[in-house]
Parts: sequence; C-alpha cells; structure tokens
Amino acid sequence: MHVADTSAAARPPYRIGRQFDRGLVWFRRDLRATDHAALHYALKHCVRVWCVFVFDRDILEPLLARGLKADRRVDFIRESLGELDATLRAAGGGLIVLHDAAVRAIPALARELDAQAVFANHDYEPAADTRDAAVRQSLAADSRAFFTFKDQVIFERDEILTGQGKPFSVFTPYKNAWLRTVRPFDLRPYPIEPYLEALAPPPESLQGPLPSLEALGFAPSNLPDIAMPTGSSGGHALLEEFTSRIGDYGRRRDFPALRGPSYLSVHLRFGTVSIRTLARAAHEVTLRGGADSAGAATWLSELIWRDFYFMILHHHPHVAAGAAFHPAYDTIRWRNGATAERYFDAWRDAATGYPLVDAAMLQIRQSGYMHNRLRMVTASFLVKDLGVDWRRGEQYFADQLNDFDLAANNGGWQWAASTGCDAQPWFRIFNPVTQSEKFDPQGRFIRKYLPQLAALPDKYVHAPWTAPEDVLAAADVRLGENYPRPLVQHDVARKETLERYAVVKAAAGKMNAAQQ
Repeated sequence: MHVADTSAAARPPYRIGRQFDRGLVWFRRDLRATDHAALHYALKHCVRVWCVFVFDRDILEPLLARGLKADRRVDFIRESLGELDATLRAAGGGLIVLHDAAVRAIPALARELDAQAVFANHDYEPAADTRDAAVRQSLAADSRAFFTFKDQVIFERDEILTGQGKPFSVFTPYKNAWLRTVRPFDLRPYPIEPYLEALAPPPESLQGPLPSLEALGFAPSNLPDIAMPTGSSGGHALLEEFTSRIGDYGRRRDFPALRGPSYLSVHLRFGTVSIRTLARAAHEVTLRGGADSAGAATWLSELIWRDFYFMILHHHPHVAAGAAFHPAYDTIRWRNGATAERYFDAWRDAATGYPLVDAAMLQIRQSGYMHNRLRMVTASFLVKDLGVDWRRGEQYFADQLNDFDLAANNGGWQWAASTGCDAQPWFRIFNPVTQSEKFDPQGRFIRKYLPQLAALPDKYVHAPWTAPEDVLAAADVRLGENYPRPLVQHDVARKETLERYAVVKAAAGKMNAAQQ
C-alpha cells in the first residue's frame, strides 16, 4: 500500500470520519497540491488543515557557506511555491512560508496552531531522517502526532526484495521484480479535490508575501534566462510535450544535441509532478504496445533506477558518508597534491582539451543541467583519465545540478567510478573522443558551447589536436591560446588507471581464495 511510516506507533487510525480537529501539512520535496499523499490523508482525517513550507536554514546556510549564493534551486523552489500558494488559496487555504530551522519551526508552528497532528511525506536522506526524528520527538513531547507517508517513490525500502528476502544490489533483477510487483493501485493518484473543504487559510499573523531571495540571503540566479518552467504547471507542460515523442526516447536519449530526454528531473526532485503520474504515463504506454511502447519502456526503466538508488541508500547508508559501496575500492590511492588540484580545476573550468567533456562542463555551469550521457562521460573522465577521487566530482555535481538528489547522484558517481552496486566494470574506461564521435557525430553540441571550435570540420571537432596546422589556422583555432591542448593523453591515462585499480583486483583474488 502507499502508506508507510518510519514508526509503526505513528501510523494514524484509518477509519471513516475525522480523527483530528486541526492538522498541519508540511511540504518539503513535494511542491504540488494534487496527487499528494500527506495532503490527502490530512484533509481526509482532519476538520481543519493548514499548510506550511520552511526555507530550512539547516539546508540553506551550508549552500551559502560554499559560495552558492545565486542558486537556481532556491529560485526554482520560490517560484514553485508561488504557484502552490495560489492553488491552495483558490481552494480555500493558503501556504504558510517560514525561514527558520525546520527542526524548531515545525513543532513551534504546530503549537501555535494547536494542531494535533503534522503530516509529511517520507524523505530518505540521512540528514532528513535525523531532522524528522527530532521533529517527531518534539511533537510527541507536546502530545502531538507526526505521520509520514510514501510519496516520492513507487516502491521503497523493503518493498522489493530478492527471493531470499534480501535487498538487490544489481539493477536488472530489481527492475524485473519491480515490474512483476507493480499494480494499477501503486500508480493511482491520491484524490485531493473531494476533501478540499478541510483546507484552512493561514491565520492573519502568518500571512504575507513569499520571502524574497535577498531576504533568504541569496541573489537572483539565471533561472529566467534559461527558461526553466517551474511549478506544477511547468512540470505538466513538459510531461505533455514529452509524451508526444516518448516513442523516440530510446533512440534519441543518448545524443545531447537532440531533444531526447524528458527534462522532468528537476520536477521529480522537488515534487512539482508526482512520480506516480510519470510512472503511470510510461506504464500505460508499455501495456498498450504499439510504436511508442519501446521508448516508454526505456523511460520507465530510468524511473525504476531512481527507486533502486533510494533503496540502496536505505540499506547501505555508508554510501552517503563518503564510502564506496564495495569497501575494497576505498583502498584505491587517488591522485593528490598540486597535480590533483590542477586536474580538478581544469575539469571544473572546462579546460581539459577534450571538447565533449569541456562542452558538458560548460552546460552544467551555465544551466545547472547536464545531459545524462554526458554525466557518465565527464565523471569517467575525472576519475579514470585524471585519477581524481570520485567524491570531489560528486560534491561538485551536488552543488551545481538543479535536479541534485543524493541517492541518484551518489549512485551515478559510484557507477562511473566502478565503486558502486551494478557499476561499470573498473577495467572499462570511456574514451572521450570515441564517445564524442558516437553521440555528437556532427559536433552540434560541442559547437553550441565551444564556439571557438565551430569552424572545425566534423572530422577534427572531437579532437582538435589531431587537425593539421592549416586546418586549425583556417578555423582560427589556436591550441594553447583560445582552446587548450589535451590535459592528458587518454591511452597513457588508461594504463595508469588500470594500475591504480589493480589493488581491487588483488583484493578480489584474495577474497575468492579465502572462499575456496
């Protein structure tokens, strides 16, 4: 069933009628007023329901401390909250918006409203678990209940297990089990509209405009310039556009110059569209069959990866603490010192001399988005061409990506570094030039972000250093001046990486010998 709580004792008594006079819904990464588990149960079980969002200082202040003052994610949240508030007001309610540490603000607000129960949706990250446990304790000290619900995944925690009752560590068997388990009930929306009469407007003392970015300590970002659609309306518009071309998803998704992806990842991250809406749309197309079914099945598989990584985070929390999924990989000695700093800076600053890598790093810097194929290419390049610890890249993506999600980001980086579950084998190393030739054959993506290479023939745009001098001169490409020479030679770097990972091979050999 949809409902699952961190504490069996906190599960509400689901019987007909309303058990509470006053309830409070705490919005977090679920910024919509439709198909919302916590809102559904609060409206159904309370006479009056208030809604709150907290700009949590415990989340925002570390961003500011790392210099992320113009953070597109904070901008996105604020814009989406404006739409959410308007939707709730039109239905007779409204959104209370606070700027405080949520661990203090939620119990204090529940006390001020005399709410007997607070309703929220599960958040699976370790810091969120710690926060929610503290909130639960504070509320319980006031004799107030705290109910949380499954909402941001289809299946969570122990809902998909092997035949031996253990968590999966390989994706394909997990996906097959997921597909065998899923039923229409798991994908149906939570009804909200029948219960809207329970919505209560914020008390006058808690009404007011949304805090400005400046009041939150942030500067305006380039969110308007990159035309990122916000709120539920933006997410549903993207979904409608994507479903018109979902049949091509499998054929186009790996080519960054093509409109192949759904571009819905940021909306999934902040819950402006529910995962059930997306999974249902894909699942229904696959069941119908026809020309679009293969593309829809491929996209559904990507959504299942998301559930898989949340499950991994739950069962293996050490991955969120900077440890490799497979402990043997923690013995790898990554490059360090001045060379490591120089290599990382060149990677971050799009100055590696490999056009596809540099174009991708400019994409993330300028827009907060990076195409999924390029996430794999750039991660592999940092780890296996430059020999830099994957954790540094993981943190950079965490700071830059609009759709940053701890579980998926960690899973993706450990996949690329071969340290994770069901990862790329350590001896398989992406060649950045052949990846470029295969997935950006005409160099359209490269030319967009690296206009200084625009006049190069297709043959040389993937590896400018291989072009004859007269070709470089005709294209006005001056290696070492307006575009860098390669930071490393891939063939040499590949040999160094195989040597670096040899400790893992040795550890595996010892383990196998011990088991015989």
